[in-house]
Amino acid sequence: MSQVLLIEDHQTVRDGLQLALTRQGHTVHAVETGEQGLERLRTAQSDVVVLDLMLPGMDGFEVCRRIRQLGDLPIIMLTARNDDMDVVAGLEAGADDYVVKPVQARVLEARIRAVLRRTGGESRRGGDRAGLEQHGALTIDRAALVVSKDGAPVSLAPTELRLLLELSHTPGQVLSRQQLLEAVWEHGYLGDSRLVDACVQRVRAKIEADSSAPVFIQTVRGFGYRFGPL
Repeated sequence: MSQVLLIEDHQTVRDGLQLALTRQGHTVHAVETGEQGLERLRTAQSDVVVLDLMLPGMDGFEVCRRIRQLGDLPIIMLTARNDDMDVVAGLEAGADDYVVKPVQARVLEARIRAVLRRTGGESRRGGDRAGLEQHGALTIDRAALVVSKDGAPVSLAPTELRLLLELSHTPGQVLSRQQLLEAVWEHGYLGDSRLVDACVQRVRAKIEADSSAPVFIQTVRGFGYRFGPL
């Protein structure tokens, strides 16, 4: 049974989502401010955070950044509108996925299950390729799900790790954004490429010597991304 931390200031929305997710088998701890959410994370375990961006006091963007400082807990953000600036800012702050309000409980629950599968290491391509892979300064251990650069561990959130595993599974092969959305986020429809682009930028910041001149994850304009060649 998963532990969901819901941070939402609107009581009606909060109560409705808590009830719907509980009926789906999740244990939901609901709070109304970012400060309360961060305190909850310091004192109790959660498997995933559902975070409203528009919170009183500390907004959701800052809460997201602080959660990322605490660790690699999956974050699904709720945004009141499909606004490019809000969505991109939330993804750059470290969110793994997002749902636009008014929230359909079945959509949110599906996103939660998908991100929990990523956290649990299920359905990862390349999981049968046991042992270490060396790609220049980057070492990928698919069996242990550990990445290191020049011998130092690289801390990757679950979605970031799965993206890297997916790209490095076939070095030199170009994967479209839609292919990555389906494989990593499990979005089986024409999805939002901003999820992919923002995640690529976060991974590059962690594994590239110069993220503006990437070596490991290269952009193929008009098509998508490829890993290498090195």
